[in-house]
This record gives sequence, C-alpha cells and structure tokens, in this order.
Amino acid sequence: MAGFLEKLKAIGKVGEEDYTEVDLGQFEGAGSSQDIILRVAELGKIDVLPEIKQEIYAGNIILVDIAGLKRDKAALDRAIGELKKAADDVSGDIAGIGDDLVVLVPNGIRIDREKVVGGKD
Repeated sequence: MAGFLEKLKAIGKVGEEDYTEVDLGQFEGAGSSQDIILRVAELGKIDVLPEIKQEIYAGNIILVDIAGLKRDKAALDRAIGELKKAADDVSGDIAGIGDDLVVLVPNGIRIDREKVVGGKD
C-alpha cells in the first residue's frame, strides 16, 4: 500500500519541463473574419440603393440620410421597402432615427428602440 501512495504522490508532481508556452496572439480576432464598419450614406437618388444594400450584405452598419429623397414620396417608400428587404435578407434590423435618418445593422446586432435618455416629458 505504501508503494501505491508513493506512486500517487509522484504523479501529482509536475516540473517546469511539463509545460508548453502558447502564443496567445494566434487567437486574437478568432471568430471574426473582418471588422464591422459603420458606413454613412446619402440617399438623394434611388440609383444609389444597390451600393447601400451591398454594404449591409457585406456585414456593415449603415446610417442612411434620406432627407434628399423625402420630396419624392413614391421613391422614398420604394427605397425604404428595398432597405427593409435587404435587412431581412441578412437577418439584420432597420430603424428610423428622427425624420431624416435610417440605420441598418447586420445579423448579430439588434436596435433598441427605447431611448437611453430624453424620453417623453
């Protein structure tokens, strides 16, 4: 029995040579193939929609100024519809900010529609 206990004690002893140094730098950024970028776009004409949609498909956040398209209600409605579809395509989210801004976010990011400060009086 004493020999068995000695073997157990010996198993528990670990020397410095039993460890291997690991470079943690190889794991930095693991899981993300690219950075998410916040892009700003002006939607003054309907023909810029493909470029804006391409940004959401690329996984970026887009802040869209729709003020330039507000005088053409039909074009604005069409543009907002296409932006909503693009957000749905990537399982993202879309929300209006004030009267002139729309934000689109990709999958994995959700827009909280409650204000942090400055709610109703």
